[in-house]
Amino acid sequence: MTETALHPIAGVAARLHEDLDDGFDLGLLTLGPTETGAALVELERAANRLAALQSTLLAHAAEVRVEGETGAPSTAVWFANATQVTRAEAHRRVRVAVATDERYDALVAACSSGSVSPGQAEVIVRALDDLGDGPNESGAELEVLGRAEQALVGFAVDHDAKDLRVLGRRILDIVAPAIGEAREAELLAKEEREAAARIRLTMREDGHGCVHGKFTVPEMHGAMFTKMLDAIASPRRDHLHVDPAADAADFADVRPVWERRGLAFVELIERMRDADLPDAAGAGATVVVTMQLDTLTGGLAAASLDTGHRISPGEARRLACSADLVPAVLGTKSEVLDLGRSARFHTKPQRIALILRDGGCTAEGCDAPPHRCEAHHDDPWSRGGRTSVARGRLLCWRHHRVAHDPTYLTERLGTGKLRFTRRN
Repeated sequence: MTETALHPIAGVAARLHEDLDDGFDLGLLTLGPTETGAALVELERAANRLAALQSTLLAHAAEVRVEGETGAPSTAVWFANATQVTRAEAHRRVRVAVATDERYDALVAACSSGSVSPGQAEVIVRALDDLGDGPNESGAELEVLGRAEQALVGFAVDHDAKDLRVLGRRILDIVAPAIGEAREAELLAKEEREAAARIRLTMREDGHGCVHGKFTVPEMHGAMFTKMLDAIASPRRDHLHVDPAADAADFADVRPVWERRGLAFVELIERMRDADLPDAAGAGATVVVTMQLDTLTGGLAAASLDTGHRISPGEARRLACSADLVPAVLGTKSEVLDLGRSARFHTKPQRIALILRDGGCTAEGCDAPPHRCEAHHDDPWSRGGRTSVARGRLLCWRHHRVAHDPTYLTERLGTGKLRFTRRN
């Protein structure tokens, strides 16, 4: 029986493996910095070319329906099963391969030469697909599409995939200014409609004191939210506002951005005023903190929120200082002794007076500006303290938490500042 001759493409793959084996066997001790850099650039170009060849084969595989050999439902599923890439990645690669091979000759040539990477190619294909409506474009539309393809392939020489994504959205302004503005408006309107339909927010409690969640919001609102968080989480703000002599474990000013934004999110929630929110079931969204009188005066009993959650006594005492949370204080027989009243909290004129006098946070070494501060009672309200300017002060959100944290000692200095020291 005569053996079927292998297609030359199989020989290409075999020779590639042989050359790679040789490469792994070579020593690198004599390879200098210049040669190392040049070799890396050439290998990246070779990797781009290899990816382009694989993309061409994927497009061919879809055409000849390679999945028929195994009964897989699609070329992408066959590829995922045969190579162990994820199905999502396989579908993405096949889609880009087919779109590139069928419509974009200039892009195919650039990929084959190694001057365009797979990531750049995907972005270019997506931008061009957004411009065209399918295989039945008019001659004028095809001409514009061709000019856009040539321009984006040219931009790929100096721009990465992220830059190309931005350029792709504005490519008509370059190749066809007369229609670019209208087309951009049309695309933006479509994106906004689709984004609005995808808005989601999910949250779940883990049973260990945390709530986990994820959300999907329109790009504009995501940018607005990011600016809000970054205004609070700014590393420069922490650098200026933290006492240089403080324990680094307590007031670390170098933390990952995700941790900064998480803390900023918590602060943003606590700063949200009830007056800015709509009523819920006939009542405002104010959170009520219920605690025993002993808790408010320094006891160790936990407090409850009207949401059903429990919080530590230190956190309860801190929240009791906030005008946006109402403390319900119970006596020994659980009678309601006091519900937070506006007279108990510093009024707007009093707060203005505190701002003019204190100029910001009054914790030693902290330079938090007034708009980052909360009004704090020097004499606890539970011990007969009065809501006055004379016995009040400004503390930033962080130091206000520390002031009510039982693991810290508070010392009033001759300068009028407060010094916080962790208890031994």
